[in-house]
Amino acid sequence: MNRYPLWKYAILLVALLIGTLYTLPNLFGEAPAVQVSSAKVTVKIDAALQGRIEAALKDAGVQADYVQFDGNSIKARFGDTDTQLKAKDAINKALNADPAEPTYIVALNLLSRSPRWLSALHADPMYLGLDLRGGVHFLMQVDMKAALTKKAEALTGDVRSMLREKNIRHAGITRDGNTVVVAFRDAEQRNAAVELLRNQLPDVVWTPQGEGSELQLAGALSPKAQVAVQDAAIKQNITTLHNRVNELGVAEPVIQQQGADRVVVQLPGVQDTAKAKDIIGRTATLELRMVDDSAEAIEALKGNGPVPFGTERFIDRGFGPIIVKRQFILTGDNLNDAQPGFDENHNPAVHLTVDAKGARVMKETSRENIGKRMAILIFEKGKGEVVTAPKINSELGNRFQITGAMSTQEAADTALLLRAGSLAAPMEIIEERTIGPSLGKENIEKGIASVTWGFAAVAVFMCIYYLLFGVFSSLALGFNLLLLIAALSLMQATLSLPGIAAIALVLGMAIDSNVLINERVREELRGGASPQQAIHLGYERAWATILDSNVTTLIAGVALLVFGSGPIKGFAVVHCLGILTSMFSSVVFSRGLVNLWYGRQKKLKSVSIGQIWKPEAETTDVAAKA
Repeated sequence: MNRYPLWKYAILLVALLIGTLYTLPNLFGEAPAVQVSSAKVTVKIDAALQGRIEAALKDAGVQADYVQFDGNSIKARFGDTDTQLKAKDAINKALNADPAEPTYIVALNLLSRSPRWLSALHADPMYLGLDLRGGVHFLMQVDMKAALTKKAEALTGDVRSMLREKNIRHAGITRDGNTVVVAFRDAEQRNAAVELLRNQLPDVVWTPQGEGSELQLAGALSPKAQVAVQDAAIKQNITTLHNRVNELGVAEPVIQQQGADRVVVQLPGVQDTAKAKDIIGRTATLELRMVDDSAEAIEALKGNGPVPFGTERFIDRGFGPIIVKRQFILTGDNLNDAQPGFDENHNPAVHLTVDAKGARVMKETSRENIGKRMAILIFEKGKGEVVTAPKINSELGNRFQITGAMSTQEAADTALLLRAGSLAAPMEIIEERTIGPSLGKENIEKGIASVTWGFAAVAVFMCIYYLLFGVFSSLALGFNLLLLIAALSLMQATLSLPGIAAIALVLGMAIDSNVLINERVREELRGGASPQQAIHLGYERAWATILDSNVTTLIAGVALLVFGSGPIKGFAVVHCLGILTSMFSSVVFSRGLVNLWYGRQKKLKSVSIGQIWKPEAETTDVAAKA
């Protein structure tokens, strides 16, 4: 009756091992480290750079615990801060020939001290939030009106081009706010324009206005299209911010949308607010220019003379020096989209879409320069670099593609550079605050103390009141805490103060299930059931109540998770996970312990579950031990 099959004990054992394995990394603390990331959007971090860093450390006589490449940066861990500072100087000297224009950002950081074999199993500690590690916090307001205005300006040019191509005469196109107004002198031309524009621009609502010779056609984005424009703007801004934050050497930045038009940026470990503001608020511009392939330019590349008048020398990554003309063809303002894809021969390509003005310029320029190269440059802080310089093979329009000797990943990287080089809409910092590392350390100590003392108090009460069943309940509570921390570590969740509060709350809620089970077992014993039957009925009949109470609490937690933001969402994540782990530990794990202790005793006379109060009139022996 009260025996688990071996497979159930095997599941509990596996859960215990996994919980222990993924909780362990949180116990080792952090060690000083150096993180190397790219300082320029056109410079990629790759495995070859790891060899250069290891060689630089060896030449400087610095011993690192390990050096690892994680895809976006390279991190080296050290035993103490003195070695960390010496390593930073050595790496900086080896990688950045010109300190005024660094190619790589070499930043101080902290890494877990957990052994390599744990990291090899992807057992990593939870990230610590801003309030536990210290750092800077920004709340940024995105100017959604500017995003809609930019879209309306592009729409005005598109309408003018469409009407010109179809020979539809109009009396002028103006923009009134975010509404495009087209004037006509006769109804026939307006009707033709309505039919064309409604087919070509389905996201725009076109409304005929005016009478007689003063006919107009007003077009405004539909509410659904406006929301799409605003969503695209804020997503592109978040992508751009992620690219820029890499320069700060922050391993776990929090950059997320808050509400419809705000972005929260949290940078744990960063104390220099001025530097963070400078990088986050940076503007990058995109330009398309023609490559100068004249005889003078070729000689200049060979070092036999100065660059021709009206040109500049740049570096084309992977191909070396290149000379381009100063006069730009298009800028990033004309670029609507850039996506990776494939050309007609199934080779990787980047597909570009420009606005009406850009299409007209590209058509004219490409027609006159077939067979020549066009360079795409990104400028940051006044310094420009060539992203790619493809050859023009045919006349181009508003949609064209870049092809060449590139891999699928290079095509995706190039599209990202072109798409996220600048912000889609202006942003303003409306709130900023700095949290010191000492305050973060104090918060960690207080949080751990609250969880520890809360756990100890609950365990002592349960052991005194329910005796051996209280011990089982306390062990199940510890198992629940182990599973919860392991789950958060596996998810690589960011732990904050609200998260620690949720852990403490989960401990109190998790013991409720065991209290229900223990009291139900007592009731069955008072009713005259045998000890084995009381244990069986206690767990079976308490399950429905436990399920109801936990599901209703879980619904509230899911509501916080869906509608909350920031600290509320962090609390909700731990809260929901804690409910799920507590149901497993309090019902399955605790019963496994009870079955293991009492299940094999066929002639069980009593159970240690505390005093069972009975009416004085009843004289029957109670199968329980006070």
